Amino acid sequence: MLGQRIYELRSALGWSQVQLAERLNISKQTVSNWENDNIQPSIEMLVRLSKLFHVSTDYLLGLENVPNINTEGLPVSFVAHLIQIIEDYKKK
Repeated sequence: MLGQRIYELRSALGWSQVQLAERLNISKQTVSNWENDNIQPSIEMLVRLSKLFHVSTDYLLGLENVPNINTEGLPVSFVAHLIQIIEDYKKK
C-alpha cells in the first residue's frame, strides 16, 4: 500500500522518481525500491514524505483512504476558494 501511495502522489504532481529523490536528498533507486515495496522508508522519511505531499502518515500507510490537505498558514479566503474548487470537481 505504501509503495502505491508514494507512486500515486508522485505521479499526480508530475514528478519523476529522480525529482522526488532530489527533493528528499536520496537516490532514485531508493524511491524505486519504495514504490516496488522492496524496502520501506524509515519513520523519519515517512514523516518527510507526508510533509512533502501534504498528506497524513496514516494516508501514506493506507490507514486512511482520503488524503487530507494541510492548509495551515493559508488565509481563510484561500482555503474557502480551495473548498469551492473541490466541490466543483465532485459535481463533475
